[in-house]
Amino acid sequence: MTALPKCPSCSSEYTYEDGELYICPECAHEWSKTTAESAEADSVVRDAFGTVLSDGDSVTVIKDLKIKGSSAVVKVGTKVRNIRIVSGDHDIDCRIDGIGAMQLKSEFVKKA
Repeated sequence: MTALPKCPSCSSEYTYEDGELYICPECAHEWSKTTAESAEADSVVRDAFGTVLSDGDSVTVIKDLKIKGSSAVVKVGTKVRNIRIVSGDHDIDCRIDGIGAMQLKSEFVKKA
């Protein structure tokens, strides 16, 4: 038996197939199979060079990054260990030595 995706609207696990559509019986949301497949492909986080990143990886900053609301700067070559992948605009959650906890965009790092 194949695992069907959860409803993107209400996160119900009781979805079913109807031709080229997935349907949620709880909230009546309908979406196409191609939309569900592209959403799964978009959830992969890649660094500036296209390498796939995952939780626990180490990355290196490839550009000086100004910290908003502060005069501090994250310098090029700063190594960040044990990252966490999160959803949102800034898709990396991490702790940088000397600065603290912050979020980074994956386009400004490379996998170490």
